[in-house]
Amino acid sequence: MKFQKICILGLGYIGLPTASMFATRGVRVVGVDTNPSVVQTLKAGKLHIHEPGLGEVVEKAVKNGNLTVSPVPEPADAFLIAVPTPFYEHETGQYNGQTYKKADMRAVIAATEAILPHLRPGNLVVLESTSPPRTTVDLIVPILERSGLKAGIDFYVAYSPERVLPGQILRELVENARVIGGLTPQSAQVGADLYAIFVQGAIHQTDATTAEMVKLMENTYRDVNIAIANEFSRLAEHFGVDVWEAIQLASLHPRVKILNPGPGVGGHCISVDPWFFVETAPALAQLILKARQVNDAQPYEVVKKVKQALGALGGRKIAALGLAYKPDVDDLRESPAVEVVHLLQAEGALVRAFEPFKPQAGLPGVDAALTLEAALADADAVLLLVGHSEFLRLSPEQLAAQTPARVLVDCVNALGGQDWTAAGFKLHRLGSSH
Repeated sequence: MKFQKICILGLGYIGLPTASMFATRGVRVVGVDTNPSVVQTLKAGKLHIHEPGLGEVVEKAVKNGNLTVSPVPEPADAFLIAVPTPFYEHETGQYNGQTYKKADMRAVIAATEAILPHLRPGNLVVLESTSPPRTTVDLIVPILERSGLKAGIDFYVAYSPERVLPGQILRELVENARVIGGLTPQSAQVGADLYAIFVQGAIHQTDATTAEMVKLMENTYRDVNIAIANEFSRLAEHFGVDVWEAIQLASLHPRVKILNPGPGVGGHCISVDPWFFVETAPALAQLILKARQVNDAQPYEVVKKVKQALGALGGRKIAALGLAYKPDVDDLRESPAVEVVHLLQAEGALVRAFEPFKPQAGLPGVDAALTLEAALADADAVLLLVGHSEFLRLSPEQLAAQTPARVLVDCVNALGGQDWTAAGFKLHRLGSSH
């Protein structure tokens, strides 16, 4: 099938890079976002997200006229839905006395309904947003069939999850293997034809529900393995062991690879996707639920460690370094670092945070400094929450010159290998009894 024009709904961390990939390969792309600020920013030739290399690619696509930005969809040969699928903040479910989070599919529903006026025979509709199993079959298809057209007969429907790493999105969109789940085998083939425009990795075809489950399995696998690392961290502190040394030694086993503990799990994938399994099959997802509970509780372990280092937190000034959910990205979604800041504030601490990739984050209730120096200036303690490269380059002498604080709390084991004691610091590490 020949694709001359594609409409992509959602211009976030996945939708915008994907739109750029198609546009730079000669396809006309209309990028749609309902956020006026996003539309205005992109039309002005600027970016609203940080991703290495993306600015140049978007600029090229806009300049050659293949990428345009709009608040509403237009007729096209293919429609890609790449909108957020968070969970509800204040709406939960219950099963056997256990609370679980529920997926908020309102953006997916709205995007699908926005396609309806433009849907024509022969079109392809692809859902990329990570979704609970059977979303394509039970939610997307009934909405689209309000058009009077029959899915799988008059038009094609597929699910194709993104599988990319922030900071590496442009490369991985092209090189990574792609899974295309079709409502019908022909839908899967048409979807494969679409992504073959820029994907160089293998393209694997399956059915839509299998593709949905594959995406959730990938992130749930990671979440469960991080949960055991975080639990090992708690056990190590209980037994007076350095978990980082123990992990290194245990991972010498040829069939063991233990992940690293930390302040928790964030981002819009690993911390969210497992809940979709729990919501749709709570009786069967008990291990998954427990892993989520372990990881969601990890920010409280950080607060306990800070208390061990400082004692009572009321009135103590803490410089919190990093608010992103992982190193060297600007993504603050579901970040455990932000949760730690709020928990410390609830204990009476005066927290000033610095996020180098988004210094003007504007998070409610967070005192964010514009510079590292401002965050450190009058601190009683320095709390490393994210292993950004900028922070890892700090030497004991540099840090001592910038802050009166001599208490360091390292949540990501990033400050080892240097003599902090000689510079007057007392270093406390998550996962260690000291």
